[in-house]
Amino acid sequence: MRKNSKKLYEKAKNLMPGGVNSPVRAFSPFPFFTLKAEGSKLYDVDNNYYIDYCLAYGPLILGHANQRVMESIQNQLSKGVIYGTPTELEITIAETISRLYKSMDKLRLVNSGTEATMHAIRVARGFTKRDKIIKFEGCYHGAHDYVLVKAGSGATTFGAPNSLGIPADTTKNTIVLPYNDIESLSGEINKNKGKIAAVIIEPVIGNAGLILPESGYLQEVRKITEEDGILLIFDEVITGFRLGLGGAQKTFGISPDLTTLGKIMGGGLPLACYGGRKEIMDNISPLGKIYQASTLSGNPISVTAGLTTIKILIQGGDSLYKRLREQCLKIVKGLKNLIEDKKISAQVNSIASMYQIFMTDKIVDNYESAQLCDRDKFGAYQLELLNNNIFIPPSQFETCFLSIAHSDDDIQSTIEAMDVALNKIS
Repeated sequence: MRKNSKKLYEKAKNLMPGGVNSPVRAFSPFPFFTLKAEGSKLYDVDNNYYIDYCLAYGPLILGHANQRVMESIQNQLSKGVIYGTPTELEITIAETISRLYKSMDKLRLVNSGTEATMHAIRVARGFTKRDKIIKFEGCYHGAHDYVLVKAGSGATTFGAPNSLGIPADTTKNTIVLPYNDIESLSGEINKNKGKIAAVIIEPVIGNAGLILPESGYLQEVRKITEEDGILLIFDEVITGFRLGLGGAQKTFGISPDLTTLGKIMGGGLPLACYGGRKEIMDNISPLGKIYQASTLSGNPISVTAGLTTIKILIQGGDSLYKRLREQCLKIVKGLKNLIEDKKISAQVNSIASMYQIFMTDKIVDNYESAQLCDRDKFGAYQLELLNNNIFIPPSQFETCFLSIAHSDDDIQSTIEAMDVALNKIS
């Protein structure tokens, strides 16, 4: 069924670690290799098609190869790919983002979410003249040393490296706390008065499955960070433009000190940013002593793709996001009905155009509860869906996404495939 993909995978394993350029792309027995993509579908090298709910892990809210985005890229390509000088495009996208994200007076373009969070943390430390940061279990902020840590047992833990190659000293100032537990955050801040530079958080966790904030939680995080002069960093690499034009901060009514954006912002090309209040951002070189630079940041191809995507979202407005929510709710309702009818131990979390099934009978509201899920059963479910032309991220700890390209027929076919897959694993 996927003979050519299997051959390519065997070849790739000799050339790349695990045969892939990102570990999330690897799954058993082997990943399929994509030939092309259009709309809601991926097409592999064996002439199979898949209705895609991975969407490159979130960026493709317009679906694959959106015509307007592709035309804008082709037009810019004829003018060159990178200049090493400023362009008016950079001003336009910065103005657009600043208008939509009221907390971002100024911003700096970079190439990836990892870069954005890494630099935001450096800015927070430089601005506050403090060293410690707090992150939360299950919140992924990129693969850089300060945040690639895991929590031990107990309510509050100083992070231990979660990867070989990270010196323990690098993460000694990273405190890892449970998400949705305001008491642990308050207690840790009280123990470290005047020492914590920033609290960085995914307002909606998208990298431990999909985990939502409890009512009032984010508001309390904002309140107690302000009281101790701690900068609050909203990592909206996933939620930015996904929950709405103004991201999670508009949805939940929070004004963070710094924000990171990525994924959708780039329209499928490498682009991200970090930004915040003027008095914070004006400490960045060349104005201040906090250094950050990048050869490729703000390249006109990525900026063009991102700006075109954002313009389409603005033009679509409330009706576009309403359609996305409705399509997601159809899948979630269908999935929940199947779970109930088949008496399967599973939970479904969802918000806006994001959802995830957890193979457990327990409510999933933090990283610890997510860890209790049956990963083997999820893996079997994912493969059964794949065999029925549905592609979801091949991990219990990722999130499914919808795009405006997903049709009613796509949704119906997906629910039917879910029925078959759940029958096989129940």
